[in-house]
Amino acid sequence: MRFWLGASFADSDQFVELARAAERCGFDTLTLSDHLFYADFASPYPYSKSGRPRWDARTHWPDVWVTIGAMAAVTSTLRFSPNVYIAPARDLFTVAKLVSTAAVLSRDRVTFGVGVGWCKEEFVGTGQDFHTRGKRLDAMLPVLRSLWSGETVTVDGLPPLSISPTPAAPIPVYVGGDSEAALRRAARLGDGWIGNRIYTEEQFDTVLADLRGRLEANGRSLEGFEIIAPLAVLPEAETYRRFADKGVTGTMAAPWWLATPEEKARYGEGTLELKIATMERFAEEVIAKM
Repeated sequence: MRFWLGASFADSDQFVELARAAERCGFDTLTLSDHLFYADFASPYPYSKSGRPRWDARTHWPDVWVTIGAMAAVTSTLRFSPNVYIAPARDLFTVAKLVSTAAVLSRDRVTFGVGVGWCKEEFVGTGQDFHTRGKRLDAMLPVLRSLWSGETVTVDGLPPLSISPTPAAPIPVYVGGDSEAALRRAARLGDGWIGNRIYTEEQFDTVLADLRGRLEANGRSLEGFEIIAPLAVLPEAETYRRFADKGVTGTMAAPWWLATPEEKARYGEGTLELKIATMERFAEEVIAKM
């Protein structure tokens, strides 16, 4: 079981120190989310009952790849992944160059966590078609893999082309999302899957059975397929071992969301000090016992 640090909603000036602390504490991967701007969105947010986002105009959404570059410069083993990057809100070559460069500069410590997104306004803002985003992502992923491997490809009537720099190792592609389309895409095109909802054990068992069936339909199995599942469980090593036996290879944790009243009073809510203190406690109570 590998532990991913869910660092979304952190202030931009906290990420470098969070990366240092995450590596020291034994986290495998640090994740951050992708949004281009804040507005009074008409698009319904799919992960709240109200349909409204859980953040406002003051919430920081630093560029994913610039931030990964900064964090990679102060770490040596920690991996990085968007959770998730909305690739079809951009053109193919922008995505290919950003991800490839981050993978090279981090010395192959990037996972491409990718999804189709929910926010129509962001697609309008970048001039991309919101309604064809799933079909376009399906078409993008094989071409991205070819470009990242250094191959010459032909795209949309352009002359044969390639990009540089490219990483020494393949970039893992983990498809994020909880919809049938996302699970289908992960089973067909992904090296793994990232859940966005926080699952109870019963809910996860259902999704796992669904994923297993979709993989088998594509001539694949759970073996070698990464499953990163946010879990609604107490942070205990024994519980995580039980999920690992089911096939979960990683889970998402943001220990400061479970800070004790004493920790909040001592360090202050939202502070870097609180985040690091709770990460260290999580490492001692959970990671070290796995």
